[in-house]
Amino acid sequence: MKQSVDLWVDPICPWAWITSRWLLEAKTVREIDVTFHTMSLAILNDGRDVGEEYRDLMRQAWGPVRVMIAVEQRYGPERLEAFYGAFGQRYHVQRQNEDLLATSRSALGDVGLDAALSDAALSDQLDEDLRSSHFAGMNPVGFDVGTPVLHVGDVAFFGPVVTPAPRGQAAGTLFDGVVAVASIPGFYELKRSRSEGPIFQ
Repeated sequence: MKQSVDLWVDPICPWAWITSRWLLEAKTVREIDVTFHTMSLAILNDGRDVGEEYRDLMRQAWGPVRVMIAVEQRYGPERLEAFYGAFGQRYHVQRQNEDLLATSRSALGDVGLDAALSDAALSDQLDEDLRSSHFAGMNPVGFDVGTPVLHVGDVAFFGPVVTPAPRGQAAGTLFDGVVAVASIPGFYELKRSRSEGPIFQ
């Protein structure tokens, strides 16, 4: 029987993007099913004391997550994964990050979805559903972390933060390891300083 893995991401987070690529690679060497969900860095950081540059990014960040919720509601989680993949390819890999509305619209077209769903970026109509998705992911793991957040069965955790995304059996080995340590009651953190930024292969 395949193991169910639920992944919560905000599409503007580079570390979540790399983690998602790792999980999809791990899926090729381990018996797992991966389901994508939306969390929001804008919601997570609401009311926090952050710098002006980051605050401006958070204002822009509402758009793509609203589009993700619109995609999931119209098409379901599989097409959400497809949109997230297309958006991430454009935003992170191709660096199309100046106009998030245009990037969302192009990503919708890349995977054959209704480009009009990009209108959701400019409306708060789906924000209640966005918050529900966000808190479904974050409540079990806490709010002193960001994205990515993984739920594997009854175990929820932040991370892993890794770069570049491991390939082949290395991806499976990382999956085995993070699930093993996260499953130990009372285990909270394993960390070292980052020596390099995100690498998009």
